[in-house]
Amino acid sequence: MSSAGVVPLLGRVAAAVSEAIVRVRPEVTDADPVVRRSDRADFQSNAALPLAKRFGMAPAQLGSEIAADVERSDNAIADVQVSGPGFLNITLTDSAIWESVAARLADDRLGVPATEEGRRVVIDYSAPNVAKEMHVGHLRTTIIGDSLARVIGFLGADVVRANHLGDWGTQFGMLIQYIDEHPKSPWHTDELDPNTSSVSALDSLYKAARAQFDADEEFADRARTRVVALQAGDPATVARWREIVAESEKAFGAIYNRLGVLLTPDDYVGESFYNDQLADTVTELVDKGVAIDSDGAVVVLSEQANGPDGKPTVLMARKRDGGYGYDSTDLATIRYRISTLHADRLLYVTDSRQALHFQLIFEVARRVGWLTETIQVDHVAYGTILGPDGRPFKTRAGGTVRLMDLLDEAVARVRAVVAEKNPDLPSAELDTIAEQAGIGAVKYADLSTSRVKDYTFDPVRMTSLNGNTGVYLQYAHARVRSILRKVGSTTPPQIDTGVALEPAERELSLMLDGYADLLAEVADSLEPHRLAGYLYELARSYTAFYDACPVVAAQEPIRTNRIALCQLTARTLELGLEQLGIAAPQRM
Repeated sequence: MSSAGVVPLLGRVAAAVSEAIVRVRPEVTDADPVVRRSDRADFQSNAALPLAKRFGMAPAQLGSEIAADVERSDNAIADVQVSGPGFLNITLTDSAIWESVAARLADDRLGVPATEEGRRVVIDYSAPNVAKEMHVGHLRTTIIGDSLARVIGFLGADVVRANHLGDWGTQFGMLIQYIDEHPKSPWHTDELDPNTSSVSALDSLYKAARAQFDADEEFADRARTRVVALQAGDPATVARWREIVAESEKAFGAIYNRLGVLLTPDDYVGESFYNDQLADTVTELVDKGVAIDSDGAVVVLSEQANGPDGKPTVLMARKRDGGYGYDSTDLATIRYRISTLHADRLLYVTDSRQALHFQLIFEVARRVGWLTETIQVDHVAYGTILGPDGRPFKTRAGGTVRLMDLLDEAVARVRAVVAEKNPDLPSAELDTIAEQAGIGAVKYADLSTSRVKDYTFDPVRMTSLNGNTGVYLQYAHARVRSILRKVGSTTPPQIDTGVALEPAERELSLMLDGYADLLAEVADSLEPHRLAGYLYELARSYTAFYDACPVVAAQEPIRTNRIALCQLTARTLELGLEQLGIAAPQRM
């Protein structure tokens, strides 16, 4: 199958309605056919309502004219009925639906077109801080960004995964000085207990360094000197800094591997990478009249956002002391991604609380000419993970929840549930299922929630075998695979397109046909919860199909056609879960 994919049935219906509208009203060439799925027929078109208002006629009359002119010669549309105020209820032929199933089943991509081919998309996500533990606050950016990278990459884009590590700043001078003065404090991976990560040890050392910095003025002076040495490129200081970065990256990698996200060390581009670009970035802003001097600092006054005092919001391009901050680095970053990486689309997956910051960064990039109309940029904002009390998720002591601890809790919960229902399951198999389902449960609970909303972290609910959970979807996939093993089906069967469709077969087939359109919606809206919701509805449609339409005991050619539906369902569930970054076990 070419990258053009299989034309969805909805697309064929929409084209037929559009052509009928033009024949009925030649002066209309760009009317939206307004076609969607319907519970009254296979599809419904509401195009007659806005058009009738435009032409000053009764919607039912215009609807009847359009319905009478809908082309039926390609054997796709069986019937068009007008109901209510001009709604067109459209029913497809059984053969067209079976042909769609066969075409998707025969394609390695399930008929999904590569609509993003030829575009380079830079996705900025995860971004932990070096020498600090990844915590619950890193979960959403990591798995939302990873899912978008998977979906957009599958649609053909050249995806650049950018893990913008916090690896530079004055805190590193303080930490390096403390480490040098406490050489017996362990922090390298090979010096630590297997249950202790290097970033955990470094985080503790940093807290000790901070305490000493605040209490001991002489140490504070030595730490400040070390900051200057780091910024000046002192070999010994830079070597120690590189050690700290490398140890932190090992710890990040362990979490990424456990989460099953695509990020690798090749995707790590820390703030330090842009150090030698900061001065040129600021110079360009000044030369083009975007940035101005303000009491020795270089700032940009927003033309779009004002502060509480009614004055323009300020973006700090360079501080009064000549130093650079987050604003400076993010400006250099967007400049680099456009001018050097030649990005066609930029996605920043960060907390919604950073909305104003990125609004200002994008504004400046447009004013200086880096960000043009041909480049799409989005701040992919998300809400907060809440605890049972409805407040941001914390430990009982009020501290930040370590990400690894959160994952451990979910896995332990799944293990207990599975062990209770399968007391004879071997321990190794139980561990594998618990890990896959536990991690999947955490990811699905997040991804099935609209990213802009807050949600409550509830390990009991998210690990349930029933309802809209990752465990339910994994189980649904495993059940379909079990049926296919029972019938011994491994290759796509030859579908008989002349077989009449049962209602449950029809519903499942149309649901499967909508997968390509759904992925396009996710790539456009940047909302993975739409994919999660689709997979849940697909699993429910399959359950209704299996309850109403026997597979193993069916007679031919019905049996073969139903096996084909099972195969396409299994492959769609597996691919969809993969695009959410969730494992699809063959057995559970």
